[in-house]
Amino acid sequence: MTRATAVAILFIAALLEAGGDTLIRLGLRSAIFWQRGMFFVVAAVILFGYGWTVNRPPWDFGKLLGLYVVFFFVIAQVISWAAFKQAPSPHVWVGGALIIAGGAIIAIAN
Repeated sequence: MTRATAVAILFIAALLEAGGDTLIRLGLRSAIFWQRGMFFVVAAVILFGYGWTVNRPPWDFGKLLGLYVVFFFVIAQVISWAAFKQAPSPHVWVGGALIIAGGAIIAIAN
């Protein structure tokens, strides 16, 4: 598997995980019972897709975890900002910079 393929798979997995988490949050906030159930069912399918996507390739996920965490952090912040109007605080920006720096160090070392 090429590095570009691995990066693409990790990005898709992070998108699925953050997206599934978003649907669960929307379901918890929904006042309509049947709509809540639909959010949960779709979220379960998407989160299964995340698990399958990240565990299907024959790789040492521990070596790629740093890059995955970077993708998850960035995608989760974008979704939180776009879907829930929750802008990152200065502390989140600083912590996020550390996450990105750590992910870069792990990715370069491997």
